[in-house]
Amino acid sequence: MSKALIATDMPKRMKRADQIVEAVKRWIVVQDIQPGDRLPNEKALMEQFECSKGTVREALKSLEVQGLVTIKTGPNGGAMLAEVPYGNASQMLRNFLHFQHTTGPDVYGLRKLIEPEIAVLACDQLTTEDIDQLAHLTACCDEAPVDIEQRLHSRMSELDFHILLADRCGNPILGFMGRFLNDLLKDLVIYKKVQLPEQIEFSKANLQYHLQLVEAFKVRDKAKVRQLMFEHMQSAEAFNIELEARLSKQLL
Repeated sequence: MSKALIATDMPKRMKRADQIVEAVKRWIVVQDIQPGDRLPNEKALMEQFECSKGTVREALKSLEVQGLVTIKTGPNGGAMLAEVPYGNASQMLRNFLHFQHTTGPDVYGLRKLIEPEIAVLACDQLTTEDIDQLAHLTACCDEAPVDIEQRLHSRMSELDFHILLADRCGNPILGFMGRFLNDLLKDLVIYKKVQLPEQIEFSKANLQYHLQLVEAFKVRDKAKVRQLMFEHMQSAEAFNIELEARLSKQLL
């Protein structure tokens, strides 16, 4: 890590520890550093930033809390870059949105835009095993649930169908957003929805769209995949607007 790259162009009012944190993040992007690579040791960072050991340790602790480094003690210890787990990143964003009064229809407004793109990108990436898994997840929703536990399992299987596509789309940003929006639905819609009578028509519509999507994936028909997924999202959005209205009436 060069001194010029690390230490220049930092805002003067930023704390020294925060400057180190931002420099490491910039280093990761500019140099395409990978998880497992080591950061300079404490002494080297002290020299590069002309700061105390306490400041360096404050910066490393901040990076550790953010999930960007792991720190080992001992003679062979030090700070190593780490890949932030998806679950950590998703949970932090969901925690933020919990206080923004986000609704199911809000989520579907974005899903209509990105789910068709994710599905088309995934079309060429899906293996035979992936398509079999999509078919299995769809089959999990084929029988009418008899209790809340089975209803929840069916809804989770529906969302896992979309999560698998997000994982296979090959675009890390779209993939993250797809998974994240499905996580939001689990938080915002699923756990409220199971307290209401089963929306039979919604479940039937989801099942039919998933069945048709599996067939379109089998023949790699991207135009059909895009059309089906967009219509699927439009349908789900309409059902969830109705769901929000019913929930509001329950609270009155």
